[in-house]
Amino acid sequence: MIQGTASSVGKSVLVTALCRILKQDGYKVAPFKAQNMSLNSFVTAEGGEIGRAQAVQAEAAGIPSSVDMNPVLLKPEADSRSQVVVLGKVMSTIDATHYYGHKEKLLEIVTGALDRLRSAYDIVVIEGAGSPAEVNMKATEIVNMRIARLAGAPVLLAGDIDRGGVFAALVGTLELLEPDERQLVRGFIINKFRGDVSLLQPGLDFLEDKTGKPVLGVVPYFRDIAIAQEDSVYLDERPDDPRNYDIDIAVIRLPHISNYDDFDPLEASPGCRVRYVADCNQLGSPGLIVIPGSKSTINDLDFLWASGLAEAIIARAEGGTPVLGICGGYQMLGRKIEDQHQVESVADCSRGLGLLDMATVFGREKRTSQVRARVVADKGILAGLQGQELEGYEIHMGRCPEQNEPAAFQVFQTPQGATGYADGAVNARGNVIGTYIHGLFNQDSFCRAFVAALRRYHGLPQPGEYSTIDRQAQYNRLAELVRRHLDMERIYMILEEA
Repeated sequence: MIQGTASSVGKSVLVTALCRILKQDGYKVAPFKAQNMSLNSFVTAEGGEIGRAQAVQAEAAGIPSSVDMNPVLLKPEADSRSQVVVLGKVMSTIDATHYYGHKEKLLEIVTGALDRLRSAYDIVVIEGAGSPAEVNMKATEIVNMRIARLAGAPVLLAGDIDRGGVFAALVGTLELLEPDERQLVRGFIINKFRGDVSLLQPGLDFLEDKTGKPVLGVVPYFRDIAIAQEDSVYLDERPDDPRNYDIDIAVIRLPHISNYDDFDPLEASPGCRVRYVADCNQLGSPGLIVIPGSKSTINDLDFLWASGLAEAIIARAEGGTPVLGICGGYQMLGRKIEDQHQVESVADCSRGLGLLDMATVFGREKRTSQVRARVVADKGILAGLQGQELEGYEIHMGRCPEQNEPAAFQVFQTPQGATGYADGAVNARGNVIGTYIHGLFNQDSFCRAFVAALRRYHGLPQPGEYSTIDRQAQYNRLAELVRRHLDMERIYMILEEA
């Protein structure tokens, strides 16, 4: 089990690396996180919703993702309220106080999921959440040391040296654990190190002398390996893109932004720069505006109007700037969003941007499905793409009974079989497009075709070569880096002793 001294210390990436390393070494391996709090989610083949990080880890392990890998997913909707997804399906939306009352029942579900994985795989790599030293939550937590105890799992404790204070964080975390929990911690990993590791040696010696536990590795900071990130903190840490670009893509950074890794392939495309915009002063004159997915669509729509971004987006769209809305962003592009059941808001109806002649109605049921689709529109920034196929997944509460625009896509297959329903919409000019499909740029062929069409729309020449993200190659690069800096022989010894 990988636990951390805090959130965002790199637990998810370390688990991803270990899943690939163990797969390379011939083991059947699966990831597991009992409870995840994230707005980045994924839909499994059976239509269950799990954290995006566990889907990435499963892909690194070379196996299909399953709801057992993340049996409890919390999707925050407000400061103290979250939608609770259990074994892939929405259980309820409740506040933190009431959630604690469900913990023992959820622990049974979590234990069952972990038992099923352990019976099916040689090794399960478990990821903790936040810190195991949150003393106010220890009695009710179901994701850190309680899970380590239940599984008898040796724990590797990771700390982030880049944010400073890593030795205090590691020693302090250990001190706040119960004696039996300290026994489960078998070593430390120092993550995100920059510089000459020999200069760190006095600190490593101190840590081992102080705790009697080994430092199992110092993993360097990296930016040149493309692994989908789970935490939106990553958006604050993104460096400026030094490459030359002629297409500026502005993704609106909604307060409840979800699935922002949808745009990683665009960022890797030649001539494209992707930046995240939170206010009007940052918007500028981009070549493409993207309104991404949102867990709280109406609240984020209110944010667009209150911040002035709504008027700015409308003005640019009317001037010809392409605008793409995905999932919640698609719903915001319409005339209105009705929420008669108060799924997201106390308001029965909210005004949309009016860039697409459509309306959304929220229902109580969430649609979650993997899909295969094709482009059916042939104008504007989709000109020349008709018939182009893509794969992705849908996660949304709303439907669009008032759709007076032609469809952008047609879904022709789901895991349940062949189908033929329309998806999304495109305006008459072809510069405003909406879709419910997440992950649509993950197919190299569609991503290349879309960028090529976008360049044609702006009268730009096509680049000689397209770079793409080969996810399997990225997992291999990550595994090579982490293997080089971890004492894998010692880790295998710890596994044998467990």
